[in-house]
Amino acid sequence: MALALPLSARAQDLSLNAQLLVAAGNGDATAVARSLERGAAPDSRNRSGDTTLLIACKKGLTGMARLVIERGANINQSNLEGVTPLMAAAHGGHSEIAALLLARHSDLAATDRVHKTAMIYAAGQGHADIVRLLLDAGVDPNTRYANDLTALMWAAGYGQNEAAAVLLKAGARTDPRDNRGKSAIAIAEEAGYKETAALLREGETRR
Repeated sequence: MALALPLSARAQDLSLNAQLLVAAGNGDATAVARSLERGAAPDSRNRSGDTTLLIACKKGLTGMARLVIERGANINQSNLEGVTPLMAAAHGGHSEIAALLLARHSDLAATDRVHKTAMIYAAGQGHADIVRLLLDAGVDPNTRYANDLTALMWAAGYGQNEAAAVLLKAGARTDPRDNRGKSAIAIAEEAGYKETAALLREGETRR
């Protein structure tokens, strides 16, 4: 019987990294920890460019996210679509992970390939708790993003009243207009969100 030849160092590294990513994809924090202890690279990436941290952020696996961060994972490493861990947490509404990333000074201004930021995802998806975390971390509520849209416009366009209320309280203005000349109120009305439009008008009146 022929004896198996030992793997080269590079092959061993690739094998460990592959095991790490499979474990992450399976949501198996114990196997992730084991792979890291054996020498897997925390920032190894799958074919989509996702790291273990990004996978954990997408799935809302707080313990796994904390583990790889403590092992030196790059908190701003994006995938091939430009999505960062903070964006993934914001989109999924995983506030505990978002807070963990923000405590490590995750990049607030990073944009993905469709020019969206963590704030845009949080506002558009209606995750008011993450909108609040991002504001507390220093995001200006009146920042103009692609197409001159503000976070308030994104919240308005999807009828996200709670997120809109948080933004209004933080000083978001209703009068800016996007590249089509539409304000947040007009965007809400156009989308059929009458309650949201009324909320915005009330916020406008209070100023």
